[in-house]
Amino acid sequence: MPRRDQHVSLAHGNGGRLMRELIEELFAPALENPLLDTRADAVAVPTPQDLELVVTTDGFTVQPLEFPGGNIGSLAVHGTVNDLAVCGALPHYLTVSTFLEEGLEIEVLRRAIAALAAAARACGVAVVAGDTKVLGRGDCDGIYLAATGLGFRPRGLRLALAEVRAGDRILVSGPVGDHGAAVLLARQEFGLRGDLKSDAASVLPEAQALLRVPGLRFMRDPTRGGLATVAHELARASGLRVQLAESSIPVNDAVQSVCELLGYDPLYLACEGRVVAVVAPESCPAALGELRKVAPGAALIGELQAGSAQVVLETSFGGQRVLDELEDDPLPRIC
Repeated sequence: MPRRDQHVSLAHGNGGRLMRELIEELFAPALENPLLDTRADAVAVPTPQDLELVVTTDGFTVQPLEFPGGNIGSLAVHGTVNDLAVCGALPHYLTVSTFLEEGLEIEVLRRAIAALAAAARACGVAVVAGDTKVLGRGDCDGIYLAATGLGFRPRGLRLALAEVRAGDRILVSGPVGDHGAAVLLARQEFGLRGDLKSDAASVLPEAQALLRVPGLRFMRDPTRGGLATVAHELARASGLRVQLAESSIPVNDAVQSVCELLGYDPLYLACEGRVVAVVAPESCPAALGELRKVAPGAALIGELQAGSAQVVLETSFGGQRVLDELEDDPLPRIC
């Protein structure tokens, strides 16, 4: 980028010289791979004939753009890769559309794209296509990203809500609520500070470990709405009671402290590097063992039971309470 361009201007999105320089000097070097052609409107990607194609798409908006443990660039890669991973797919390709606010600092954008590129390389995926648009001041919170992921999985693999049964066990790969609490602290809206980091990361190792175990029914990454929202999905789809044990659900002390201070429930806070899995009861010991090889904090947290479709938490004091479905978003623009 020319030294005089310290901020994004509307001209960076008009298709002319500044846009070309932005793509050629910022995006292309960071995302370079054999399939990426910034001068083409489409790209052909190799597709193995013995596997089936899996596609996902998502949008990403977070404030602040940079938070402990990541930024909007790495978040977009991890979020897209994770959606493929929990479907049993091995991610291969990404496309990324970038929406920039006029006045955004170029260095902030550079860091976001560098983090995006590093996360993609670490996950073994190639960014093969993309687009850039510039919006006027106030029309965007600095950067919005839209990503589409393509992956491949074995034909006939069935991982779905429709597969769960009464008696199945529920696992989680690690402590919940880290991302939501980390972003909350990063906003400093309450004058709080801490060293808590987001859990934002690829869950591909966890998903691949679980896929080695017969009896795996379903996987989901508990992003917006957290663990409680995934539990409600399970209850609605199966018509079964989801019974969770509070004492078994891992929550980091720092997250628990923030939630107690501000009145949040960690079960409803977003995670960006966790897997919730449902496995057949006879497969639970093997599944938990495999999962703990890559995620030592994994835990058995509950089961599906015959009964009305609701989510019930057995409290640490031996009582029970029904977890309501999330209505108001406690932390908007978080992922």
